Amino acid sequence: MADPMRIRAQAAGDKATVRVLMSHEMETGQRKDSAGKPIPAWFIQEVTAAHNGKTVMTAEWGPSVAKNPFLQFNVKGAKAGDKISVSWVDNKGDKRTDEATVS
Repeated sequence: MADPMRIRAQAAGDKATVRVLMSHEMETGQRKDSAGKPIPAWFIQEVTAAHNGKTVMTAEWGPSVAKNPFLQFNVKGAKAGDKISVSWVDNKGDKRTDEATVS
């Protein structure tokens, strides 16, 4: 299982800005190891965010996204105390979900 995501959600007016730092190696499948063998592809394929249980954002990613990706988005109608959860699934079937409270 991957390390926890670092999620920060800050309310400003009628919206919240959510910042997420994910811990993932994100291999493209095109690099080779020291023995010259290809390193298998391993990357996040789908990211989903929810506000109080309701999906507000879905993204499909590929192998060109950088290692330990950073994601930022806004959620309309979010206020202090609301819950924001972020989930991802990679091409090997690994999953991770973490949650933060809007401040």
